[in-house]
Amino acid sequence: MVGLARTYFRLFALVLVATLVLSACTGASQPGASTAPSAQSGPVAGGTVTIPIGADPTLNPWSPNAFVESLFINRVIFEGITKPGKDLAPAPDLAESWTIAPDGLSWTFKLRSGVKWSDGQAFSADDVAFTFNDIVLKPDLGAQNRASYAAVKSVTVVDPNTVRFDLSRKFAALASFLAYNAGILPKHVLSADPLKTTSFNKGVPVSTGPYKVEKYTSGQSVSLVRNENYFGPKPYLDKVVFTVVPDPNTQIAQALSGDISIMILDNKAAVDRVKSASGLAVVSRPLVQYYWLALNQTDQRFTDVKVRQAFVQAIDRQAIIKSVELGYGSIANSPITPALAAYYDPSLASKYPYDPQKAKDLLAQAGWKPGADGVLQKDGKAFQFTMDVGQRGVLEPVNALIQQDLKKVGVIVDLNTMEWNAYIQKDVVRREYTATVNWWTYPSDPDVFPYYHSSAAGKGFNIPGYQDPKLDDLLVQGQSASDLEARKAVYKQLQAYTSETLPYLFLWYPQEIDVLSSSLKGVPELGLRDAMHYIGEWWLAKK
Repeated sequence: MVGLARTYFRLFALVLVATLVLSACTGASQPGASTAPSAQSGPVAGGTVTIPIGADPTLNPWSPNAFVESLFINRVIFEGITKPGKDLAPAPDLAESWTIAPDGLSWTFKLRSGVKWSDGQAFSADDVAFTFNDIVLKPDLGAQNRASYAAVKSVTVVDPNTVRFDLSRKFAALASFLAYNAGILPKHVLSADPLKTTSFNKGVPVSTGPYKVEKYTSGQSVSLVRNENYFGPKPYLDKVVFTVVPDPNTQIAQALSGDISIMILDNKAAVDRVKSASGLAVVSRPLVQYYWLALNQTDQRFTDVKVRQAFVQAIDRQAIIKSVELGYGSIANSPITPALAAYYDPSLASKYPYDPQKAKDLLAQAGWKPGADGVLQKDGKAFQFTMDVGQRGVLEPVNALIQQDLKKVGVIVDLNTMEWNAYIQKDVVRREYTATVNWWTYPSDPDVFPYYHSSAAGKGFNIPGYQDPKLDDLLVQGQSASDLEARKAVYKQLQAYTSETLPYLFLWYPQEIDVLSSSLKGVPELGLRDAMHYIGEWWLAKK
């Protein structure tokens, strides 16, 4: 029923499990012996869980303004057609099952019957078609993740409980992308202005998840209560509160004081302090994520690949991993992460060792020569630019280290530190930047089309605006390949090519370190983003 996609992911899951077992045996990549204690009794109902977010969220998964601060809530309140399974394969959600046409050019999803929106209105295939035909596939709306569906021509309502996705080419990862920040929106509420309805995006949206919004208080919190119209089992927790806490050190303090129930530990310098605290558990999770430095390709200084390669050689990435991540990570040289063990090519790990002299040589080949003050110059202009820094997680210390490393090879970087939402608007939405450091977290599939294809330059997730016909071709080949071995071959080529051309400057692959209250049970062994899909199973043990 689910077809080849699930077969691929079962293989991936087996490889991942083997990787985790090896990691557990070595102990080197784990934060310590502290893990969530096993439950001594069955689940009980009641209680409130509090989760920090870095800024005010946008409660619409397709809004261009819905980024990391929004996705945790949106994954709780908006169900998708599929969701990430506990084995990392796409699993049923609003769809009970799906089939792929023999030619691979259409997918048919059978939807659950009897599903209702939180306002009591019936959910149907019309809502799915509306979400995609009238929002996602409309170029002028600029929907979040739109580039992920470049292969989708249209969505057809077959009957009230069946939809068909018609494709322009094969799209092996469709079910995986439908499980990733792809919540279905209510046609009866949003048909007039689907992405800019403030009462929905910043208020009390109509939704289908196990919890619904009770109250949105800007700058403070979003509180959720049980959705009495939810189609699944009644969730255990009475309430889930997402509290706005921009500063990671404040998040840690609140976790230590018991005011936060679960969080991702962005500041890994605090791992030992948190591990030693009573009432908290610390666990390491595999993560499909990498950090990158984007150099805006509208700036001619960065279109020369030698300059991009020089920057990678000039940045001491291992020092960043050691000082900022406390060793919980590995050097990245491509967009395919080690967590995708079935596809990851480890041979590229040592491609760009830290080598300031090699960086200087490459810059010289690109025409940059040191001036009297040691600063590189070309055509009478110094190599100096501004790097925007979003105030979130490890970005500030990482930018400071990169600034120091580039100065050593004669490149001057001025840092412009910004509040997170202002940064997103300037750098990600409007692309008014020269250079910036950030990260991508993406579905558990090697299909990175939305982040690299030329069609996403300037408006989608191709932040540098890099355009390359050969890379475009590899991305399409990867989407179209339906055989596992064929996909692996394509993505091995893609890793080699991106490591050489550097559309983004790859920095490192992090591990996720989660901190949770010892009384919080039922959280699956997934990264916290994916675990949000299972919040209905979370429960609090009685103290």
